[in-house]
Amino acid sequence: MEMMPNLDKNLNEPLFTQLYEYIKGDIEIGRLSPGTQLPSIRNLSNHLNISKNTVDTAYQQLIAEGYIESRPRRGLYVIEYDQQFLILKHSDPGTFEDYKKTEKTNFDYKYDFRMGKVDQDSFPTALWRNLNNQVLFDNDIFSYGSQQGEPELRLELAKYLYQSRGVSCSSTQIIIGGGIQQLLSLLCLIIGFKEKKTIAIENPGYDGARAIFNHHGFQIKDIEVNESGISLSKLRQSDARFVYVTPSHQFPLGNVMPIAARMNLIQWANQVNGYIIEDDYDSEFRYKGKPIPALQGLDTFDRVIYLGTFSKSLLPSIRLGYMVLPKPLLEIYQREFNMYEQTVSKIHQKTLYLFMQRGHWQKHLRKMRSIYQKKNEILCKAIMKQMGNKVNIIGGDSGLHILLEITRVDTEENLIELAKKVKVKVYPTLKYWVQQNQAPNPLILIGFGGMSADEIISGIEKLTKAWFTK
Repeated sequence: MEMMPNLDKNLNEPLFTQLYEYIKGDIEIGRLSPGTQLPSIRNLSNHLNISKNTVDTAYQQLIAEGYIESRPRRGLYVIEYDQQFLILKHSDPGTFEDYKKTEKTNFDYKYDFRMGKVDQDSFPTALWRNLNNQVLFDNDIFSYGSQQGEPELRLELAKYLYQSRGVSCSSTQIIIGGGIQQLLSLLCLIIGFKEKKTIAIENPGYDGARAIFNHHGFQIKDIEVNESGISLSKLRQSDARFVYVTPSHQFPLGNVMPIAARMNLIQWANQVNGYIIEDDYDSEFRYKGKPIPALQGLDTFDRVIYLGTFSKSLLPSIRLGYMVLPKPLLEIYQREFNMYEQTVSKIHQKTLYLFMQRGHWQKHLRKMRSIYQKKNEILCKAIMKQMGNKVNIIGGDSGLHILLEITRVDTEENLIELAKKVKVKVYPTLKYWVQQNQAPNPLILIGFGGMSADEIISGIEKLTKAWFTK
């Protein structure tokens, strides 16, 4: 082990006393636990660039006071002591045991309908590990990567996005980043470069995006959402030149923006010399109807900024998203921001490249579409069977979550509390509206990606009893 005491030769206090006090203090607050071996006299004197006599004198004082002991032919060790007598200080970093105790205080749910969960049991762990190991044999893997992301991965992404979503771009327009929020943060710097902007966002809408725009000092215009997506008439009345939308699966309502509304939105962006930020966060999973091309693929004016992520289709922990910039914004990025280092592990990027290049990605995506479609059907059938006309299902045609509208007079807070009593965790939606009184009947968010079929059915049974049984 190494030590980093702040030894000051200009103090009146001798160096050996300063070292002694430092080690003694670490023992007393538990940072040096019983049985910890201390550095040898020679190693510590070399590390701290002080004399061996200074180290030896400090150690001898610690031995004399019973803090450490010398074990023949083994070295110096912190003595065993009763840890309940530790002197706790505010700088104590704590232990993993402390963390686990804190976690245990959280409520223990049996069924968690969280939106962000995915079916991790279906992830090809062995295959991913094998590809990851292959990547580690590349001599270049341990160096800094491309600021925009690894070129070969961006090339695969460009091909995939064109084939699956109709996105038309070159690999040079793609920027890899650590998820949608990180990329939005970078985008705020690009579009707000040298002057602050006004941005319109959906209401209700993704609160994570709202937070990013707010933190970057943007003036936010909240535009209501109807069945066709964001209200174009209200958007025209605003002075915004940028708009953030989720057209393929409006968050949280689940509406799909029709093709006519998409074309009108693109025309608006061109007329005001503005840009559309298209968040295509879970477009891979659509269960009914024909897929509609991404806004970016319909855009002939170069006015759409396209964002996507692998968090839903692979694993959230990989933290890998992508952004396609129109050429005018790409020029600003490359001129002003290309010194920003890449935020995604080069190892993950290279592994994902092999995963896509060798055909595993398309196979995995087909498998996950089938799995999530079955879970979606099981969830909707269970709800209709158990709850009937007491609820309405909203946004059940795509994505990994639905909204459950409770038709009786009640509050979101009460419904969540009743669910908690039967150990079922469901999620609020009021936070997605700017004004909470704008929300209709209570809407509860139900995610299903990370739950098994049996858990979905049992969870809905519990909810039914909690909400509708007197």
